[in-house]
Amino acid sequence: MLKLPELPDCFYQKNQPTLIFPSSPTPKHSLYLSNLDDQKFLRFSIKYLYLFKKSISIDILKYSLSKVLVHYYPLAGRLRASTEVDQKLEVDCNGEGAVFAEAFMDITAEEFLDLSMKPNKSWRKLLYRVEAQSFLDIPPLVVQVTNLRCGGMIVCTSINHCVCDGIGTSQFLHAWAQITTKQNLDLPILPLHSRHLLKPRNPPEITFTHPEYVRIAPRENGHLDMDINHFLQSQPLVPSSLTFTASHLLHLKKQCVPSLKCTTFEVLASHTWRSWVRALDLSPSLNVKLLFSVNVRKRLVPEIPQGYYGNGFVLGCAQSCSQDLITSNMYHGVKLIQQAKSRLTDDYVRSMIDLLEDKSVKTDLPMSLVISQWSKLGLEDLDFGEGKPLHMGPLTSDIYCLFLPVAGDFDAVRVLLSVPESVLEKFEYYMKECLGNAANGDAKGSHVEENGFC
Repeated sequence: MLKLPELPDCFYQKNQPTLIFPSSPTPKHSLYLSNLDDQKFLRFSIKYLYLFKKSISIDILKYSLSKVLVHYYPLAGRLRASTEVDQKLEVDCNGEGAVFAEAFMDITAEEFLDLSMKPNKSWRKLLYRVEAQSFLDIPPLVVQVTNLRCGGMIVCTSINHCVCDGIGTSQFLHAWAQITTKQNLDLPILPLHSRHLLKPRNPPEITFTHPEYVRIAPRENGHLDMDINHFLQSQPLVPSSLTFTASHLLHLKKQCVPSLKCTTFEVLASHTWRSWVRALDLSPSLNVKLLFSVNVRKRLVPEIPQGYYGNGFVLGCAQSCSQDLITSNMYHGVKLIQQAKSRLTDDYVRSMIDLLEDKSVKTDLPMSLVISQWSKLGLEDLDFGEGKPLHMGPLTSDIYCLFLPVAGDFDAVRVLLSVPESVLEKFEYYMKECLGNAANGDAKGSHVEENGFC
């Protein structure tokens, strides 16, 4: 088993953690969660890790957090199951507070930066673990600030995905940073907490087929089809971290013949999906899916207002038989992704919201690669007063693929994905092989080779 360098232990200050309450009274009510918020697929917390060269006073961070929680008060509440609707979640906006822990780790920012491309289990020390019997018992917001030997700090946050999406987390973190540095300035975006804009219709009107979802039911012939997700979860997993610079991405786009009209996301998602399927050596006839997050705030009629503080994304779904994906060129996957995006009209999304009223419906994960884009959200620009982070990324790596921002390089994208150790070498080879001479512009961590084709 590949062994990754472990972090030293964290030493917590006395009486840790503490609860941070909103600094002034906030509304006390039950907050309805939309069907997009309440998916079982999203019942986890988004965990960010930020490395800063210089630390900020803990007291200042606590004070500014208490101020920003006045606006983002659901993050100081608690999730619970609604008594009115079976299994439906809601937020009890009760002001019980966010969890805040302060710690010290005997490591320098430079030493951590050397390890930062590939998260491992020892990184979990950097986020206080709340002892809880279930997901519902974990507060929506948990923060740990770890001071380092060099005077730097690591800030880890855990934000409940049922409360907001990536855009919402970025909005909250930037609001916290602004209050930390410029207390007297009004926030540029105020959160809109009402979710009724995305309520299902009564009765539901499911007017499309939705390949993103399946109904939970016994499979035919008395057995389960192959479950890639289950197979991956049963293997020893290791993280793969590859950075694609602007020149790498341009080189990938040039492979998209006969059409070059594609976005960075489309071409990198197509390339990653294809490389993943090739590395897993799946049956040629197997139908494989790519599920990817798409912001629909501006796709709905009327558009969702700025500041909407709920999940405003849906999953796009591209699908292909394994053989077609592998033997066709880059454009095949790109075209499937573009078609999946084009389907996400107002009517389609409303139909999806209505479909999710049926609690036997779940996200079709068994045959899918899931990609979430964290780049282009401004996450890497967070500044609490002593400069932008040296590193921004997730606390852990998983079988879900992340497209991450690269600190100091707006046009670059880091692809982070955990794969079985037995296929790591093949996966990284396929990811690198088609870059050709573009590999001469290789960024740190990508180790791109100069041979092969797409």
